[in-house]
Amino acid sequence: RERLKDRPLTLPPPDPGSVWHLYVIRTPKREALRGHLEKRGIETGVHYPLPLHLQPPFASLGYARGRFPQAERAADEVLSLPMYPELGEEGVDRVADAIGDFFGGG
Repeated sequence: RERLKDRPLTLPPPDPGSVWHLYVIRTPKREALRGHLEKRGIETGVHYPLPLHLQPPFASLGYARGRFPQAERAADEVLSLPMYPELGEEGVDRVADAIGDFFGGG
């Protein structure tokens, strides 16, 4: 969190009691950042690429794109960064450095 705080990202709120099984950031440049990280061998995830109202099981409700813009924006911007016990400080630094390179300023 400390290494990413000055980047144009929305970070999860600090929570000292959390065990963080996912670390999900938001950026309007998600696909470009995701590609940049992939080229550096850093896997990311997009766990919910479609908001509920646009998923096939809810099509009968008739909600079109644009009906829930906040949910749609979130679905378009969320990106899960690597988060697992074996990542270690070196792995965290590698991810933070790659994100810094993407936004400029290392």
